[in-house]
Amino acid sequence: MEEPSEQKLYTLQFGLLCLSSLLFSASFNMIIPELPNYLSSLGGAEHKGLIISLFTLTAGISRPFSGRLTDKWGRVPVMAIGSIVCVLCGFLYPILTSISGFFLLRLVHGFSTGFKPTATSAYIADIIPSSRWGEALGMHGLCFSIGGAIGPAIGSYIAMHYDLNSMFYSSSAFAFFSIIIVMNMKETLANKQRFTPKMLRISRSDIIEVRVIPAAIVTLLSYSAYGIILTLIPDWSEYLGIANKGMFFLAYTLASIAIRFVSGKVADRYGRIAVMKVGLILITISIFYIGYSDSILNLVIGACIYGIGTGIFSPAVNAWTIDLSLPQYRGKAMATMYIALEVGIGAGALFAGYIFHDQIMRIPYIMYGDAIVVFMAFLYVLYWDKKRKTTINNK
Repeated sequence: MEEPSEQKLYTLQFGLLCLSSLLFSASFNMIIPELPNYLSSLGGAEHKGLIISLFTLTAGISRPFSGRLTDKWGRVPVMAIGSIVCVLCGFLYPILTSISGFFLLRLVHGFSTGFKPTATSAYIADIIPSSRWGEALGMHGLCFSIGGAIGPAIGSYIAMHYDLNSMFYSSSAFAFFSIIIVMNMKETLANKQRFTPKMLRISRSDIIEVRVIPAAIVTLLSYSAYGIILTLIPDWSEYLGIANKGMFFLAYTLASIAIRFVSGKVADRYGRIAVMKVGLILITISIFYIGYSDSILNLVIGACIYGIGTGIFSPAVNAWTIDLSLPQYRGKAMATMYIALEVGIGAGALFAGYIFHDQIMRIPYIMYGDAIVVFMAFLYVLYWDKKRKTTINNK
């Protein structure tokens, strides 16, 4: 029998999981760059902050349920539910064309990311030895990021050369192929139970895994930047003269992809905390630089710095979350971390939308303010690490 450190990482099972996540990520990211203008065409320009915040609201609400179902019903069915939601929403956007219908769909669409990433992270922890979690999560994140790169670029291309409805239908098609892959994967939950409605009864103890609260705090503060970026970058890109609003997302994702080839391995070798510190500093610098950008070149440079920062930070904080959790509560642990992620993104989007209000020159100041928030995450990591070392030295 192979020792855990010698087990293969790049298996067919892991490859299929990564491909499914790539298609899933491309599906829901495909429509994001065009949604602000689409909402304006419906007469809801003043509500742009709700595009992302409503999505993250239901994603966050669904996390305790997805975590519980992941630990009891299985990883595979929970992953499938996430992709199914994307398929349905892609077909419904062209039908529900009122402002209220649009926001209803954003709420429903959020359930997709509330389910699939939670179960996927638990699946990875099941099939990969703990000594290589950072590397595995980094490579999976790389594939998820590829989807995040090609999705907006493809979506904007389809919208420019065809129409928005074709873009929405393409989003459904990507999610459908993700489902096909997932449904042919082997379940990894050892004590899989048959689904019953009782599994949907959530108690207070099912919502938060207290062991991973430090990771949740850092995640919440750092991902506020992403909510702001999703809300403001399409308008900022247009102001700076970029026709394809997906260019920023392509640049940042390509940079993130490049660094993820090594960032996960570095987190395994040198520790999660040291790697997170570097990532958070780079994210802080990037958000400030994006706000300072006054040209297409500077915006792309800011996007690349942000991509490198998130590519370093994300695998480390995911692995740290698993490190802090117990095996039997991995689903709940990842759900807790993702709840914090959704709260951070949603709060950032709401803040950005409320302050922005279609006043383009407010964007730099919003960015500068959030750079301070991300730096607070860095300070918290310093505090937690110092406290941990003090506890160890006193034993």
